[in-house]
Amino acid sequence: MDIVDKLETIKRRWEEMAEQLNDPAVMADMKKYVKLNKDYKDLEPVVGAFKEYKNVVANIENAKEIIRTEKDEDFRNMAREELDEFQANKEKLEEDIRLMLIPSDPQDSKNAIVEIRAGTGGDEASIFAGDLFRMYLKYCENKGWKTDVVEMNEGTVGGYKEVVFNVVGENAYGVLKFESGVHRVQRVPKTETQGRVHTSAASVVVLPEAEEFDIELLDKDIRKDTFCSSGPGGQSVNTTYSAIRLTHIPSGIVVSCQDEKSQIKNLAKAMKVLRSRLFEREYSKYLEEIASKRKTMVSTGDRSAKIRTYNWPQGRVTDHRINLTLYNLSAIIDGDINEIFEKLQIAENAERIKTELDA
Repeated sequence: MDIVDKLETIKRRWEEMAEQLNDPAVMADMKKYVKLNKDYKDLEPVVGAFKEYKNVVANIENAKEIIRTEKDEDFRNMAREELDEFQANKEKLEEDIRLMLIPSDPQDSKNAIVEIRAGTGGDEASIFAGDLFRMYLKYCENKGWKTDVVEMNEGTVGGYKEVVFNVVGENAYGVLKFESGVHRVQRVPKTETQGRVHTSAASVVVLPEAEEFDIELLDKDIRKDTFCSSGPGGQSVNTTYSAIRLTHIPSGIVVSCQDEKSQIKNLAKAMKVLRSRLFEREYSKYLEEIASKRKTMVSTGDRSAKIRTYNWPQGRVTDHRINLTLYNLSAIIDGDINEIFEKLQIAENAERIKTELDA
């Protein structure tokens, strides 16, 4: 089947989906309706590109016809110039469509949950975890994405031992998933009096936010505990039992949230994280499956992999997966990380195309 036949099939399927979305029987089954609506929206860009592609092909045929039949030389020259432009546009569209047709990570369009934890390096690791947290917050702010802190455990001299936050935005997980792994920092710690450069680390885990339809949570499987929220040094923030700790008995997963003053809001946040962590167990099998097919995949989901180094003395950031080094550390740590994400996505796309061709 050539690309046009494949696109015609997709267009017919897309039109069938549009009819089904207006079917009362489908609308009555919310789980089926949500999935169908997502599939419909996922195919929309492909159908739009196909319509543009057919228009360009028609323009190419018209230009060739003018060159073949028109007696006026000026018209023929104009048609030749247009033909070159149409041919280049056709090749670009074919490349874009070919990439669109390669199956993408089905979770890319979801919101994300980001977990940052201080690793080796003591207090300096906590300070670095705080730097990463602010970097992501600034990036999300620049993108117009909403962030919401779920859990926060501050370090003794600054930063965070652990911080968990939600990111709500278009394709948030698809962009941020590349951040999962170990981030290293090389600099003179604030706690170091000798001026020596130390290496510390923080781990980042990015999860796709699980929707209610993805994971079914049974009340009998969850133990809910309430406790008073507390700040640094154990200082009481409020005297009501608003903080929530959820324990999923079958898996042993524990989630706590004390960011909100309302117990109901903390419970909702904790349930969202618990659902996503359970969903990740199944999702990790998918990651392992595709990782086994791609030898140089940039988003393997391996939390122990050292993915990036931030070197303060040299002002450089190195992403070890794609051998990218940039000398604008101050801008990157201030949230200007779009260039890194774009190059990681390009590497990922190239790997997807190679895998598809080898299949």
